[in-house]
Amino acid sequence: MQSPESLLALAWRLAAQHPRLPEFVEGLHPALGEGARLAIRRLDAGAFTLETLAEVGASGPEAMPESRRTVFSPDLWAALLRLLHQDAVWVGSATALRERYPGLIPVGWRGPVAVAGLPRANPAGVLLLAPAQPGDVAEALREPCAVALANELRWRELASGREAAEAERHALLLRLKRQDISDSIVGAEAGLQTVMEAVDRVARTATPVLILGETGTGKEVVARALHMRSRRAEGPFLRVNCGAIPPDLIDSELFGHERGSFTGAVGVRRGWFERADGGTLFLDEVGELPPAAQVRLLRVLQDGSFQRVGGEHTLNVDVRVVAATNRDLHAAVVAGGFREDLWFRLAVFPIPLPPLRERLQDIPALAAHFCLRAAERLGLPPRMPDAADLGLLETYPWPGNVRELASVIERAAILGDGRKLEVARALGVTLVPRPPRAEAGVAAALPTLDSAMRGHIEAALARCHGRIEGPFGAARLLAMNPHTLRSRMRKLGIAWATFRGN
Repeated sequence: MQSPESLLALAWRLAAQHPRLPEFVEGLHPALGEGARLAIRRLDAGAFTLETLAEVGASGPEAMPESRRTVFSPDLWAALLRLLHQDAVWVGSATALRERYPGLIPVGWRGPVAVAGLPRANPAGVLLLAPAQPGDVAEALREPCAVALANELRWRELASGREAAEAERHALLLRLKRQDISDSIVGAEAGLQTVMEAVDRVARTATPVLILGETGTGKEVVARALHMRSRRAEGPFLRVNCGAIPPDLIDSELFGHERGSFTGAVGVRRGWFERADGGTLFLDEVGELPPAAQVRLLRVLQDGSFQRVGGEHTLNVDVRVVAATNRDLHAAVVAGGFREDLWFRLAVFPIPLPPLRERLQDIPALAAHFCLRAAERLGLPPRMPDAADLGLLETYPWPGNVRELASVIERAAILGDGRKLEVARALGVTLVPRPPRAEAGVAAALPTLDSAMRGHIEAALARCHGRIEGPFGAARLLAMNPHTLRSRMRKLGIAWATFRGN
């Protein structure tokens, strides 16, 4: 065994090199000499337990502790603390110590054992050492072992934080139905090309952005893409649903509160703006904010400063605000439901998102994307939509937009049970039942879907004398977007000019 001075130098070097406690004790053990035993246990005062975090020197299974965690009675725990918190290292027979403090000394330890408290670790710990002359050695190792224990607990805390962050990331990917946070956006080169060009243009700045679009168009996906393309990509991206916060808690949620500022405020709470410092705060459904919260939000946008609820000190943050709404905020300003000055601050760079019915060219790619996601989520073989399925999807009006499409595809995969996609049933479309064999001739006379649509559109054009847009146009008559109607006419080969003279 090395001298206490050389052991102390080695222990400090190992504590600096290894954040994990098992690596620390394994590196220290050979220097203790043949037959030495070393264990470090953590005290949990709240549960009256000792937990073995690291142990070396066991010659076989019979030398290992019966349990990694030992529970003590309150009286025995108090006596144990008096033993551990005295300045001197306690040296005694393993058998005698085990009889007096059951559970303190691991089963299989024999001979003299040194017991030393590690009070500087948080929570406190205990060092158990069993060489031939343990007293001086244990005293020399108290400080570096306390540091090694603190390193282990800090490592566990960081590992737990990483696991929580990974779980949150996985939950976010499931909610966004993406495999990776950097996945490309479906439709970025087609129906969303203009949107993504605007995102690339504004991402490099710190300008507030207002994303406008119907429910389910993918406003959060676009907001996250804006964050990932900005200089703040390494900072936090936090989403707040302003419409889901009770009005009396909005100030506390956004800006935090001080202890005792209201009933139930038992401690200081950091608000969303503080937590998003250095990153991006996505305010979804910003049009639902009450007037009082709009005033405080305006101040943050103006100079980046605010006060917690019940606080006296002004806090400053560097946060890029990206807001989104499915409401007509300009109309709300005219009606007096939304502050005009806040509208001007938020709408410095508005980005409108087209509804799904105006980007029909993206439906095949989106459907395939959601088919793969549904198969992975449900554990089913992936099944792609065929031409008939795509025809049904493209003629549906999609009031719920992309979010509804994802739900329809998942429902179709469930109904198909992995064999096929039941798109018609998922959409609620009633199919014409197959006629009996005797009426096969009648069935053959049934027009195709394209023929039926062509006849319907031509009838509308004839009634509107070839006009497509406007209050007397075919698009209004058919309850379709004019761009969608033109796209459908090109696909079906319908020339509107032929109906001008009718």
